[in-house]
Amino acid sequence: MSRARREALRQMGSLALLLQAPQLARAAVPSTAASAGSNAAAANIVAVRVWPADAYTRVTIESDQALSAKPFLAHNPDRLVIDIDDLELSPGLRELLGKVKPDDPYIAGVRVGQNQPRVVRIVLDLKQPVAPQVFTIAPVAAYKYRLVLDLHPQEEVDPLLALVQEKEKAEQAAAQSVQDALGELIGRIDRPEMTGKPGGPSVPLPAASEAQAPHGITPMPPHPAPPPLMAQQTLDRLIVIALDPGHGGEDPGAIGPSGLKEKDVVLSIGKQLRDRLNGNPNIRVMMTRDEDFFVPLHERVRKAMRVQADLFVSIHADAFFTPQARGASVFALSTTGASSSAARWMAERENGADQVGGINVKVKDSSVLRAMLDMSTTAQIKDSLKLGGEVLGQIGKVGALHKGSVEQAGFAVLKAPDVPSILVETAFISNPEEEARLSDPAYQTRLVEALATGIARYFAKNPPLARHRVVS
Repeated sequence: MSRARREALRQMGSLALLLQAPQLARAAVPSTAASAGSNAAAANIVAVRVWPADAYTRVTIESDQALSAKPFLAHNPDRLVIDIDDLELSPGLRELLGKVKPDDPYIAGVRVGQNQPRVVRIVLDLKQPVAPQVFTIAPVAAYKYRLVLDLHPQEEVDPLLALVQEKEKAEQAAAQSVQDALGELIGRIDRPEMTGKPGGPSVPLPAASEAQAPHGITPMPPHPAPPPLMAQQTLDRLIVIALDPGHGGEDPGAIGPSGLKEKDVVLSIGKQLRDRLNGNPNIRVMMTRDEDFFVPLHERVRKAMRVQADLFVSIHADAFFTPQARGASVFALSTTGASSSAARWMAERENGADQVGGINVKVKDSSVLRAMLDMSTTAQIKDSLKLGGEVLGQIGKVGALHKGSVEQAGFAVLKAPDVPSILVETAFISNPEEEARLSDPAYQTRLVEALATGIARYFAKNPPLARHRVVS
């Protein structure tokens, strides 16, 4: 074959391949739409969870792949609508319908449907207008991908005003109780008595209007009007204590050998301590959470700052790799390094709660707040050590101490400027014996009394003379 003929055949073959290339490419490679539609596997729903609370309600949708959501608000009536791409309606997602309880403060009902092929629409019927936050969280700890729907109230309640109103209601109830008891006592004294001999017929005394008043004295009416309420004393100094039960909601904290969750036991202790401290008429307690929901670390500090707290006490239950570790601990903030390797490890563990609990890193002003929390002063740390010493001395009378002095580390939750702050590790929940004690109501009572006594001893030696705000 001549050279010219071979060259002609080669060019013809190349031309044929070029002409067939688009068809070959279309046959071998599916289009983007086809790849996203028929070949790509849809995300599988692992779990759905709802965490209702007065502060806010959280809805979590956990899946094996990251979900892409498009939320928008609708009105008349108020609804939050979320379209989730690349998802098909499944039994796991339908479980959300049964997770919303009638007493949820924000959600009246839920509807779930296949809005478009591979687009699921979730509609949350709302009881009140909300300021929603919708965000995703990458896998962490035992969780896979999470789509989080946080329903916050549009207007945040003034927490300090709420505390003052709570105190006023308690004082009014106490005054009313005294008045009722006094009225009952007077009525009993004045009630007509029955006379007569034992075993004989009793003869009623004449009515007050018919009775003869000896020596001209006017008889007392049978049902005197109760005395007027005493004027309430001016409230010139309200001591505010912030109690912070750790973890909550999506973040269970440490889990004991029998399954006891740290978030549950510290919430129980926190509520009892709140009631114990509120027994003092000049003290009111603000809890960062009083239900099972998650509060980011910087938000816990912000809550304490908003009520101008005089103290901040964060309550936890310790855990370690081995079950032998035991004893309670008290920590204060350190800006120069941890007092021990164990304290450093503990701070790193507690500071990681945000990742497990799930925070929206795109929230405005969160970085500004975190920067402000680094303004803790030497005086604040000094007062925190005093508070910690008093509390440690009292809880040491209830059970074993892990270390006989207050330790220090860079706990994020202890960074409220000008607020003495401590973190109490009540015991090692990872120790079977101490886990059993933590679940014992009698032990919790003794622990609460120790914490209250330690706080009282601190105030006795360090009275809160300077008040940020005077309430009258």
